[in-house]
Amino acid sequence: MINKFFSLFSHDIGIDLGTANTLVYVKGRGIVVNQPSVVALNTKTGQIVAIGNEANKMVGRTPGHIVAVRPLVDGVISDFEVTEEMLAYFIRSVHKEKIRPFARSRVVVGVPSGATDVERRAVRDAAKNAGAREVFIVEEPLAAAIGAKLPIQEPVGNMVIDIGGGTSDIVVISLGGIVVSKNLKIAGDRFNQDIINYARDEFKLLLGERTAEDIKIAIGSARPSNNKETIEATVRGRDLMTGLPREVMVTDADVREAISKSLNTLVSAVKEVVEGTPPELVSDIMHRGIILVGGGAFLRGLPEFIESEIKIPVRLAEDPLTAVVRGTGIILEDLNALRDVLIEPEDNVSPKS
Repeated sequence: MINKFFSLFSHDIGIDLGTANTLVYVKGRGIVVNQPSVVALNTKTGQIVAIGNEANKMVGRTPGHIVAVRPLVDGVISDFEVTEEMLAYFIRSVHKEKIRPFARSRVVVGVPSGATDVERRAVRDAAKNAGAREVFIVEEPLAAAIGAKLPIQEPVGNMVIDIGGGTSDIVVISLGGIVVSKNLKIAGDRFNQDIINYARDEFKLLLGERTAEDIKIAIGSARPSNNKETIEATVRGRDLMTGLPREVMVTDADVREAISKSLNTLVSAVKEVVEGTPPELVSDIMHRGIILVGGGAFLRGLPEFIESEIKIPVRLAEDPLTAVVRGTGIILEDLNALRDVLIEPEDNVSPKS
């Protein structure tokens, strides 16, 4: 009865709480928030200065007493209080179109497949403290598979590679559950760090995270393009020898060399998951192919690179970045039918109410 009362004033919300970006889906409205998981803090007062897009603009450009931080590291909460404030901000933004004094949303949140019970509880508690009345946890690759419209509840093998900002999830799914999985901390942020390290070692140039991200997006690729054309970009940073500004010309081959070790580790993990998959499901995967989701999946040539290494068809999901949050939205639309994919919290004793 209480849940029905609150449902009159609240939206059901699906959240993809990512290391790099947080996306929010509202039942009946679609995706309403897609902002960086960044919070700007005033270290003198302890107050939050900005969240999301506004905070992201401050990265690398703040005075000493203001720091722009990511409250999630490798897909899990590293700063509970800041994460709680960020979640509360996004949940409030969903209800801001009118005053809702009794707004207590029912929330589905995605977590990495490798998250521990403690890490899952931290996510659940943060969402509860941010104003949710009920919190359901779903593993992100399962949500992504649902968002990609894969038949995960059927007795067939579905393989998903979810490359986010902090972690990559490689899973095989059948009958609504994960059969084999591997979670590794090689994803978009690692590629950025690889580029920073490469520029330091090869060009004696110090780059910031934002610059490395821009390079990756502009000219990054997993394999050379079909026309063999070289792509170049001008990169500006600080000369480590003189301490003065300097710019160099970087090519797509440089970026591939920078991230090659991380890409090879990712492919080795994919092979390991395939080797641990029952033969019947491997047969299904060879026929159906592997689905790539997550922001890291946008790296040019990545599907072709993985396919050439493991000899199984690989394709991008439609709109890979939003697959997880779209999956949480589908779960919200039919919670009873998809209840088996959820990691049920102990305190949600009557989820059907």
